[in-house]
Amino acid sequence: MKFLCVAGLLASAAAFQAQPAAFTTQSHAVGGSVNGAFSAAEGIAHRNRRATIVMDGKANAIRDRITSVKNTRKITMAMKLVAAAKVRRAQDAVVATRPFSETLQSVFGGLIERMGGEALDLPLLTQREVNKVTLAVITGDRGLCGGYNSFMIKKAESRFNELKEQGIECDMILIGKKGITYFERRGFPIRKTFETGQNPDSKQALAISEEILNTYLGGETDAVELLYTKFVSLIASAPSARTLVPFSASEITTKGDEVFQLTTKAGEFEVEREELDVAEPQEFPNDMIFEQDPLQIINSILPLYLNGQILRTLQEAVASELAARMQSMQSASDNAGALAKKLDQEYNRARQASVTQEILEIVSGASALE
Repeated sequence: MKFLCVAGLLASAAAFQAQPAAFTTQSHAVGGSVNGAFSAAEGIAHRNRRATIVMDGKANAIRDRITSVKNTRKITMAMKLVAAAKVRRAQDAVVATRPFSETLQSVFGGLIERMGGEALDLPLLTQREVNKVTLAVITGDRGLCGGYNSFMIKKAESRFNELKEQGIECDMILIGKKGITYFERRGFPIRKTFETGQNPDSKQALAISEEILNTYLGGETDAVELLYTKFVSLIASAPSARTLVPFSASEITTKGDEVFQLTTKAGEFEVEREELDVAEPQEFPNDMIFEQDPLQIINSILPLYLNGQILRTLQEAVASELAARMQSMQSASDNAGALAKKLDQEYNRARQASVTQEILEIVSGASALE
């Protein structure tokens, strides 16, 4: 009996030792062709293998946002380049009007010297007691230019309140849609409105100057102050104010000018400014006989001078707006680039976490099968 039990145990042990061989997938006798088939299939699968596609909702949302940010950056860079091209056009317009301004200043200075110390009894040169002031405010027609419009609006509103506190009546001539919208909504007294545009011309300046002259010569106001943004550089502009009417003969004959040139240095835009001397007074011989009285000639020159000053101010204001837009779009592009880089890092972390989770699931499943 004991012998039979021992024999049964030995048979069972032999069966358990031979069992693993029954589950092997390799056979030395016929396994050559089978292994070749499996190797070929693995090679094709390896060649057709693609990057792991993350199906996580968070990762997909980040990927969509990255695409949106990069597209926005392309738009802001294009807007910056368009603004740069318009700045060049504005500077060309300033240079083109310079000869006329120089000639006008030279003739005016010559006539003043010819008349000597004689008092000039002209309405546009006569100082009045100021009881009412008209503010001519120049803003932009569009936004996306940083604080350009808001700074000018704040300065105009501050000047309006200052005059009111002094007991001086005040109204406004608004140039630019942004200023028009702001002051109309708040019920400020508005005399006339004009649009700025992106390419001011003499026709537009003439319409504004005629409104100013009619207001002043008609006795409806005692002074006209011009508030505009002075072009300093591509990264800076200064809200400025000056008395436009009545004129000062000494200021006309002694005031210089400056022009700016948009250039590039080391791949970046920059502005070169050039100070221009005062135009030399034109010499009129003492024996020269004028067909008209010199006083009448001066009276005819002053409206032309006003028109030229307004045109030049409009061009400078547009250049300031475009420079502010360039800087604003550059900042937006830089911010978009930084945001895209940050989102790329978040996407890679989410993708890595998803892949790690998949690996852990596979390992856990394999461990469970063992």
